Amino acid sequence: MAFKIKDIDETQAPLLEHLIELRNRLMRCVLALAVAFGVCLYFAEDIFGFLVRPLTAAFPEGQGRLIYTKLYEAFFVEIKVALFAAFFVSFPILANQLWAFVAPGLYAKEKKAFLPFLFATPILFIAGAAMAYYIVMPTAFAWFLGFQGNAGGLKLEALPGTGDYLDLVMQFILAFGISFLLPVLLLLLNRAGIVTRTQLAGARRYVIVAIFIVAAVITPPDVVSQLLLAIPLMLLFESAMLIMWFGERRERKAEAEAAADNDGAPTEQA
Repeated sequence: MAFKIKDIDETQAPLLEHLIELRNRLMRCVLALAVAFGVCLYFAEDIFGFLVRPLTAAFPEGQGRLIYTKLYEAFFVEIKVALFAAFFVSFPILANQLWAFVAPGLYAKEKKAFLPFLFATPILFIAGAAMAYYIVMPTAFAWFLGFQGNAGGLKLEALPGTGDYLDLVMQFILAFGISFLLPVLLLLLNRAGIVTRTQLAGARRYVIVAIFIVAAVITPPDVVSQLLLAIPLMLLFESAMLIMWFGERRERKAEAEAAADNDGAPTEQA
């Protein structure tokens, strides 16, 4: 049996029922996030150990250290790690609850148009986060540690703090993960009729400048990280343009076939 998406829900529930449903779904989201936080807090040390690996690899073997200068800093680092990981673990449930609340108000055509973006969002975010973790962070950390040496007769040594390091890692992961959602944003704007492929093509030079500005703002202040974010963003922008081109070509073909069917249909005689 073919998968069929139902059209807009024709039930006219009163506003109070919608608010009650919203409250119930928010409670489920909070519960899912709380359960995920509890589990991630139990494994917070292992998760943080995973996040530290790029820095460990950047140091000479056996020489790297992480310090904390406040007695409570290590504890709050584990809390932040657990909360950060809990959001990723519970995201499928959060997205499902959001979709379940919004979907009844959409037509079948709108649901079919929106579903690909719903699936593409976590995939692109994970791709950006993976690039940050496996490529950008090791490269950036090795570059940062290259400043160690001597200055004015004193030894210059990197002693990163646990809190500062976690903030830097979260900045990398969120910056790359969110930036990789650029095609989703552009395609949604295109589907909504706000921007067209022709407009984006005409503004390509400005988009490239904007990409480099965003990369400079949201990444740490080194050229390597900025380039490693800006170049994939330009490729994703061009990929979105290509998808728009295929979509417009498919629509023109469908319109041509519909026009041909109408021309070939027999007309009624009076």
